[in-house]
Amino acid sequence: MNDARIPALGPRGEGWVAAQAVVGAAIVVLGIVGPGWPSSVRVAAAALGIALVAGGLAMASWGIASLGPSLSPFPRPAVGARFLDRGAYGRVRHPIYGGILLGAVGWSLIRSPLALAASAVLVVILELKSRSEESMLVAAYPEYSTYRDRVRWRFIPGVR
Repeated sequence: MNDARIPALGPRGEGWVAAQAVVGAAIVVLGIVGPGWPSSVRVAAAALGIALVAGGLAMASWGIASLGPSLSPFPRPAVGARFLDRGAYGRVRHPIYGGILLGAVGWSLIRSPLALAASAVLVVILELKSRSEESMLVAAYPEYSTYRDRVRWRFIPGVR
């Protein structure tokens, strides 16, 4: 996929943040109002879901802590933000997105298969948002291309 063709959706990527928020809200609502998992898989799905939510919270928290004052919800780096390639960012390029995805899938496994369908939409949105963001990061930080080659995993360690 050619990253240059993915739209920025606003000067800082505000449209990506809005899309992410809308789908995130849909995941929560569908988890509440959607049908539950069949009794034959409910306990196993919930156990896996709890583990994924815990892992997602840990991963997103590590990403947030690693960014410190450079944290922003927008894909375009803030003026004065510094390039980071250590901490969570030494393992994956987008640990906060990875944590959000793990949490969304976990919530869906705990609550409803309908929420899982919305989580699949979130995967697509965060994939496109991250590609748009990486185009902006390459423009802002020349060393990002080398970093991207070195840190091969986008969201979750071990998953390309």
